[in-house]
Amino acid sequence: MTKYYVNRNIKAKEMAKSNISKKSKKNGGFFSTLKFIFIMGCACLLAGVASLELYLSSLPPINNLEQFKPNIVTKIYSSDDEIIKTFTAYTYEKVELKDIPDNLKKALIATEDKNFYRHHGYDLTGLARSMVQNVLAGRVVQGASTITQQLARVLFLNNERTFDRKLKELFIAARIEKTISKDQILEMYMNNVYLGAGAYGVEAAAQIYFDKHLKDCNLSELALIAGLPQAPSVYNPFNNMDLAVQRRNQVLLRMFKMRYITKDEYEKAKEEKFHLAKVPQFYTTNKAPYFCDYVLKELESLGFDEAEISQGGYKVVTTLNYKAQKAADEAIRKNLINWGLRGEKNQAAVFAYSPIDGKILVYSGGKDYTKSQYDRVTQAVRPPGSAFKPIVYAAAMEKGISPNDMIEDRPITIGQWSPHNYGNKYRGNIPVYTALMVSSNVCAARLIKEVGIRSVIQIARVLGIETPLEYDYTIALGSNGVKLFEFTRAYGAFANGGYVVQPYSVERVETSRGKVVYRAPKTKISHQLSMNTAAEMTAMMRTVITNGTGRAANIGKPAAGKTGTTDDNKDAYFVGYTPHIAAGVWVGNDDNTVMTKGVQGGTVPALIWKDMMKVATEPYGKAEFNYPEVKLMPFAAGSNVKIIGEEEEQQQENAPQEVNNSTNTLDEQTAQTAQEAVQNVVKTINNPDKKQQEPVKTQQTKPQTLPLPVSKPVVPQKPASAPIPMAVPETLH
Repeated sequence: MTKYYVNRNIKAKEMAKSNISKKSKKNGGFFSTLKFIFIMGCACLLAGVASLELYLSSLPPINNLEQFKPNIVTKIYSSDDEIIKTFTAYTYEKVELKDIPDNLKKALIATEDKNFYRHHGYDLTGLARSMVQNVLAGRVVQGASTITQQLARVLFLNNERTFDRKLKELFIAARIEKTISKDQILEMYMNNVYLGAGAYGVEAAAQIYFDKHLKDCNLSELALIAGLPQAPSVYNPFNNMDLAVQRRNQVLLRMFKMRYITKDEYEKAKEEKFHLAKVPQFYTTNKAPYFCDYVLKELESLGFDEAEISQGGYKVVTTLNYKAQKAADEAIRKNLINWGLRGEKNQAAVFAYSPIDGKILVYSGGKDYTKSQYDRVTQAVRPPGSAFKPIVYAAAMEKGISPNDMIEDRPITIGQWSPHNYGNKYRGNIPVYTALMVSSNVCAARLIKEVGIRSVIQIARVLGIETPLEYDYTIALGSNGVKLFEFTRAYGAFANGGYVVQPYSVERVETSRGKVVYRAPKTKISHQLSMNTAAEMTAMMRTVITNGTGRAANIGKPAAGKTGTTDDNKDAYFVGYTPHIAAGVWVGNDDNTVMTKGVQGGTVPALIWKDMMKVATEPYGKAEFNYPEVKLMPFAAGSNVKIIGEEEEQQQENAPQEVNNSTNTLDEQTAQTAQEAVQNVVKTINNPDKKQQEPVKTQQTKPQTLPLPVSKPVVPQKPASAPIPMAVPETLH
């Protein structure tokens, strides 16, 4: 009996053990699998690292590395194959390691590669850490380049941020370490690294930034140089002193934490003030400097950094028409001198592009880049005066107003604002197209009141004018500042059926071996105006050149445009276009003072535009605008047509106003004279190839009643009260 119970207990224990084992397997199987995968992963990783280490150690050295000198020349070409810029070192003097201050060596090691003297050209721990970050981000966001890897990139590779390039960099770094010593690597790196402002190597940087030799630089200056390799253009003190100081302080802090300098040295160096040298001329060729600056910015926006651009040995093909660019530069100098604008503050800017495909053809940000690098095409914000009126008229056309509708060219008061025409000249009822042709201020004011301020601002925005615009009626006369780049782009829509095209400058980028690494895609295009509006605006602005304020810009080919002059003659514009080119010209003083008497949009800007466009339009002959015909009709006195402002006149008919010491109403004889004068203009407009017929003889009337100002210039009279600054003292010449 006892034996029975013993056997039974033994069986129970065995069953319990079996159940516990099964339960344990059931609960721990998943974690065991994870543990196994982790162990195998680590084993594979270690095996991979060991294999990589073994492979890297087996790589052969690089022959003649000590004599190697990188190709640091990148060339920028115009579209007509002219070299317009070359990059070379401003100064390149090889300096031996023994002559480099110890503080600079320590600063570079602390900042760029703290384990420089302990690794074999690569830091696998740092590499693994950066790879994890990059994999998680799905792109290269963190680097782990040692000084040796950076030297490999400088000598043999480019700055493309890809995994493939990182591997090549790793392999080459390993070979460099087998070829030369650590000190030689550091010396070669310091002599070849790009440090911004055209400086290759630390000695060049010392001379460019501080106008002294490297051995004479103090700790603060050396720390600034050591902080430049990470982002030369960002930390360049010529570009941004605040960022340069912040970066300098980061370098000093690392040096202090690594015990390269004492706390007192750290605190003293942080308080040091820089005494920079004058900005050097470090480019050997620069035939279109303002344009090339724009190209560099575009390249950076495409992912090329400054070091890569300057020392990559690239061939950068641009959209520039160098022949037209040269004509523009010469036209600026010639016409400014001819009109007595000889001072450094007297400036002009020209911008031209294709409204069809967006190619920038001409780009002059000033008259002398060596004296002023300020770019007046994209940086200056200056009021355009009457050149803004086409934006108002375009809003009116979009609202259904016709060029042949009538408008009251009479004094008007809107709130506290009472705009005046040039010379207080008013013409009564005239067609809308005539109002634009003669640049009537009061008609522009009536139009913006008719269509609304909001509509005008909306048109300006969709056409690409991004500068702030006041919600105010005075914008009709160009009281708000604009950038010439944006303003000219807006006019391009009138030339291209209402399509707004984004200008660009870089056509393609090739390596030194001819491989294309970038090719411009089709530019951004958006349809913002109706074809009908573009056609009507072109028909009206053609009259400005043939018979209006812009006759000095007549190039003998189909062209349209508008003059603009601000109050007190501080700014003068001419913006115009042909079927293939839109171009804008600004003339003024950098200090915003009054220009020489007589300089208006129809003078110097129009003449510069004409000289440049004659050359730029040569490839296109006398191309016509591809628009439906727009007939500009002469008006008939008493005809039953819409008169913009008529209702307002009826409301104010009991409040007579003076117009050039006469009444506002036109008698029958005056209306007949105005009709006949406009008929002559229309004959010229609608038959541009025929000579204008002899004017119809009429009874003599006072000059102020004619639809066009008299040919003799009239000295503008300042309004008695102008609470809001006005623009546009314009006249026909």
